Amino acid sequence: MLPRHLFQGLRPFAARSAARSGAVRGMTASALAAIALLGATESAQAATLQVGNGAEPGTLDPQQVSGNWESRITRELFDRLIDYGADGSLVPGLASSWELSDDGTTYTFHLREAEWSDGEPLTADDAVYGFRRLLMPETANHNANLYYPIVNARAINTGQAPPETLGVEALDDQTLVIRLSEPTAYFLQALAMTEAAPLPRHLIEGGPDEWTRPGVMVSSGAFVLADWRPQDRIEVERNPRYYAADEVALDGVVFHAIEDPSAALNRFRAGDLDISYSGVPSSRFSWVQDNLPDALKVGPLTGSYFYMANVRGGQPLSDARIREALNLALRREVITERLIGMGQTPSYWYVPRSVSGSSQGRLGLGDEPLAAADMPARLARARQLLEQAGYGPERPLRLTLSYNTLEDHKKIAVAIAAMWKPLGVELELINREAAVHFATLRQGDFELARYGMIATVDDPFDFLNAYATGGSAATSTGFDDPDYDELVRRSTLELDPAKRAALMTEAEQRLLDANVLLPIYDYISAHLVSPRVQGWQSTALDVHPLRYVSKPVSKPATEDDGGRGDDGDDDGDDDGGKRQETQP
Repeated sequence: MLPRHLFQGLRPFAARSAARSGAVRGMTASALAAIALLGATESAQAATLQVGNGAEPGTLDPQQVSGNWESRITRELFDRLIDYGADGSLVPGLASSWELSDDGTTYTFHLREAEWSDGEPLTADDAVYGFRRLLMPETANHNANLYYPIVNARAINTGQAPPETLGVEALDDQTLVIRLSEPTAYFLQALAMTEAAPLPRHLIEGGPDEWTRPGVMVSSGAFVLADWRPQDRIEVERNPRYYAADEVALDGVVFHAIEDPSAALNRFRAGDLDISYSGVPSSRFSWVQDNLPDALKVGPLTGSYFYMANVRGGQPLSDARIREALNLALRREVITERLIGMGQTPSYWYVPRSVSGSSQGRLGLGDEPLAAADMPARLARARQLLEQAGYGPERPLRLTLSYNTLEDHKKIAVAIAAMWKPLGVELELINREAAVHFATLRQGDFELARYGMIATVDDPFDFLNAYATGGSAATSTGFDDPDYDELVRRSTLELDPAKRAALMTEAEQRLLDANVLLPIYDYISAHLVSPRVQGWQSTALDVHPLRYVSKPVSKPATEDDGGRGDDGDDDGDDDGGKRQETQP
């Protein structure tokens, strides 16, 4: 038998015969109770949910999305072999059950009898097609290296082997086998990610190029795409061919593209939104706590807010001394306690401390943890490093800092620029709309850039792998360290939890010692959810499957809060990445 930690976070699942009876597996008691209550009055409860979703999606191709404002939609459209329950735990999805070989390298999945929304059978061949497409170089999936444990995955993704050699095989229409080159602790969690969904080969290969358009896309999830009005809204409707359609309480969902948290707050107060994922403006957070306590949902979030440095040769930040100086002079507590003040934890590390089995790397000043070092000593060392690199007040270092347009991102950037100015660092701020900002980062066209990374896998590997060769952060920044890569690779092979944690800590420490990023804080989630909405739960991975959510059709009058016209002057994070899901 394999060690228990390989299955951490995964609920026991029923045998195939029972799973195919149509009952929901692995659901929480609260979710079951909510659905039981809805069952008797489904027609009375069915309604359309209005969601403030943050930025405008760049795509709805589940293998090309990169932001949580995109994957939040694609998770509803495309089911995976393994799903999330209402509480964020892993539950059976299109696969009703599975087995793992004693050596931990072969998974056998038994698929449900399911259909695409156009009535075509959904088979194991669709899963094979999805995995092959995911790893093809031209797909350019930014999480592809999470799937490198699959036999030949790395070679396919780097163009050294054809997709047909991938270690994924359909034994028959309902049986899928995935072969790994080594046991991988996080692999089942990776299968719950949106890019791991089976795809409709009959549509993609035989249909139009833009297969994700309304009226063209076919889906396997609880909802189907009905309409897409760019920069306005995306509408989805309940999928009658979904295998658990009778258990979906909502008729549909409207995802509104509202990037401005203040605008989202106003619309929520007006009753136009049932849920706002656009965040809460930091300047209004206390007001919301006092006036909308039943709606404000603040919870832990496994994510990191940081600045990434372009370390390619010829870039100003290719000099490690400069990067270290900037890290030393960054006053994180000022940002979290005075500027934002919503409960974020100042970060002197890369991997959030809330990650299960977290590594324990940390920034330091000599042998002393940086968090414990006094500021005069930190600033003295920062000045010395900049002088060694040839910069100072008489010869200023001029840098550009890119961030996506949100008022709190601007506030943080302005504050950090003020912290660095006495050292002779002149920071030019460049703001862009979210989709443009993250596309620019992927192209490596920046010097210093704001980034948010939210875990999609509750494992330190999810973060560390981003800076390994082929990872999203390594690709953006030009970071290349074979020794770091080897530490990350070895951590995936180690089954002893203590030894694995030590390897991941060593890898993280190597990254921090190189100062290739400037950690600022660990995230929290701050969402607005109407008390009318039932079945919604805060989760550390910020996943909220809408198949478990319901709301009454009738819309009660909105409360008079005595100040609706004042939306404040500042916008807050609607972070609430990815890793591998970048955050607006």
